[in-house]
Amino acid sequence: MNIGQAAEASGVSQRMIRHYEKIGLIPEAPRRDSGYRDYSPADLHRLRFIANARDLGFPIEEIRVLLDLWNDRGRASAEVKALATARAEKLQRKAAALEAMRRTLVDLAERCHGDMRPDCPIIEELARDD
Repeated sequence: MNIGQAAEASGVSQRMIRHYEKIGLIPEAPRRDSGYRDYSPADLHRLRFIANARDLGFPIEEIRVLLDLWNDRGRASAEVKALATARAEKLQRKAAALEAMRRTLVDLAERCHGDMRPDCPIIEELARDD
């Protein structure tokens, strides 16, 4: 199948498929006589794997490791679990930081009168020098 069909079937955009080929995350697809890339069912499976890993927040470097583990039938599941656990911990820290930012914004918005006066705690907070 061509790149458009592969994109539709995998849920990965054509641009990202080309990018993944360029960085070696997926092998470069062979070309048909017409010059179009020709993707196999195995390529689609790999693209879906990558998309699922991205949806779970894994960065490219870790996806590369996960792909290697996926292809290694002699792998220890402990390696995969360690990657997933570490990613979950990073996401938890990020979620906590985002929640703190949200609380700060809500607090600032609640303290802002939102009227015609120029004084605004939101602007004052953004202008702080410390």
